[in-house]
Amino acid sequence: MSSYSELSNLPIREIPGDYGFPIISAIKDRYDYFYNQGEDAWFHNKAEKYKSTVVKINMAPGPFTSNDYKLVAFLDANSFVCMFDNSLIDKTDTLGGTFKPGKEYYGGYRPVAFIDTKDPNHAALKGYILSAFAKRHNLFIPLFRNSLSDHLFNNLEKQVTEQGKSDFNALLPTMTFNFIFRLLCDQTNPSDTVLGAQGPEHLRKWLFPQLIPSLSAKKLPNIIEDTLFHNFLIPFGFIKSDYNKLVDAFSKSAVSILDEAEKLGIKREEAVQNILFLVGINMFAGLNAFFPHLFRFVGEAGASLHTQLAKEIRTVIKEEGGAITLSAINKMSLVKSVVYETLRLRPPVPLQYGKAKKDFMVQSHDASYKINKGQFVVGYQPMASRDPKIFANPDEFVPDRFMNDGEKMLKHVLWSNGRETENPAPDNKQCPGKDLVHLLGRLILVEFFMRYDTFTVEITPLFRAPNVAFKTLTKASK
Repeated sequence: MSSYSELSNLPIREIPGDYGFPIISAIKDRYDYFYNQGEDAWFHNKAEKYKSTVVKINMAPGPFTSNDYKLVAFLDANSFVCMFDNSLIDKTDTLGGTFKPGKEYYGGYRPVAFIDTKDPNHAALKGYILSAFAKRHNLFIPLFRNSLSDHLFNNLEKQVTEQGKSDFNALLPTMTFNFIFRLLCDQTNPSDTVLGAQGPEHLRKWLFPQLIPSLSAKKLPNIIEDTLFHNFLIPFGFIKSDYNKLVDAFSKSAVSILDEAEKLGIKREEAVQNILFLVGINMFAGLNAFFPHLFRFVGEAGASLHTQLAKEIRTVIKEEGGAITLSAINKMSLVKSVVYETLRLRPPVPLQYGKAKKDFMVQSHDASYKINKGQFVVGYQPMASRDPKIFANPDEFVPDRFMNDGEKMLKHVLWSNGRETENPAPDNKQCPGKDLVHLLGRLILVEFFMRYDTFTVEITPLFRAPNVAFKTLTKASK
């Protein structure tokens, strides 16, 4: 890509930053990242300290989970997008960052998310997943609406009425898991499988060792949490029984999607592992991070925005004859913008990792920097998508930011491991569920404001996704 060539007119600088003393400095950075400063402040402080948005960092979790933690970080919109260039960046085994779970978590296979595009197996597996979604697109809206009604809104309203408050985050996992399982498993109810009512719990236990090294649970004293979860990887044996139940349930219930894999020459066992990863990381973890941010921003925006959303939603639905259809949802420009703005401010997966395939020059807004072949790099998306040289009032939630002429700025919305204006394909690393995530974000708002006029929330900050408690719900007046 010409934007990364050495022909740039920007001055060439040495990459600033300091890895410090071996091990000691990396552990200090880890404590600052997780506990003393927090993720956002830590990255901003590094950029401010070195007066650069391309900097050397010790990336958490560091020792002793990983020995490969000396990275170069891209913290602006210009440098960040090089993470999408498959000719420059190798994504092999870099999804989780500086550490990687063992293959035993995936039945001895590597799911497509861990495979670089240069591997022929990538195109086969990614194409299979995209095809599976396409064949089930007619189920997206009815299945999600059923899950919202059965597992979220009724319980939300009941708890607010009876207890004066409802924990939105606590209700989400059952709703999202039910939808995902039924979508991919021939509409089988997960409670009718070996999982029973514990599907979300088994999935969370399987995900925990894969995600916790890069997160802070904020449930234990810092030194205890750090010792248990950031120094060593949790042995697979602790969650083996949960994993086996998940594999059993998907192997027996996802019959049609597994049949499709075999027709494409993909082993049934490998397809199961890719489906499980898609369910757990791409969809379950992603949606349960995204929805709290969505309702946090909309809730904090207040009754004025609620009135605008309710009016747009109800007007369009009425014009469409009362049916909630894809055609109707696509006409709701404010709803779309609110979802885009949430994904801009708080992408479900904030970090992108990779290793340089070759020497290349990367540009920030101010300078060019040489990245050497083999260098481990990371892009911090919340800074790139809140770049003040791209967006006005970049840290503010602006509901109508992407309406009308604002649609031109969608190319700078980067949450899906690609630009919003681009599409996932077998030859790129963009999230295969990109369009589905955006649709579900719009659909949950549509369903909500068909039921309610306004609401209030109580927000408790966590490491990434906030905990959202609904305090009041005002039923729809018309």
